[in-house]
Amino acid sequence: MAIGFAVMPLIIARVIAPRKPSLSKQDIYECGLESKGEAWGQFRIQYYVYALMFVIFAVETVFLYPWAVASKKLGIFALVEMGIFLVILGIGLVYAWRKGVLEWK
Repeated sequence: MAIGFAVMPLIIARVIAPRKPSLSKQDIYECGLESKGEAWGQFRIQYYVYALMFVIFAVETVFLYPWAVASKKLGIFALVEMGIFLVILGIGLVYAWRKGVLEWK
């Protein structure tokens, strides 16, 4: 039932939707402007690794907010656990730094 509920609108739209293909509709554009040059561009892997590192540490810092709000109620065990968590994050940061991930060349 759940799969049908998700798939049926797609099937109905496919059957009912008007089809008037033309060159202008099939042309590639970005932000409403015609594209210029090659459609494929290569980026250095360093950009992706840097972005991935940012996302990982941003998500990890989100875990710190609930702990900071409830730190008085959680006691010493939660303090030790958060300390271990921060040490693991620090080790990951030092590892990435030594590998040269955070340096631009």
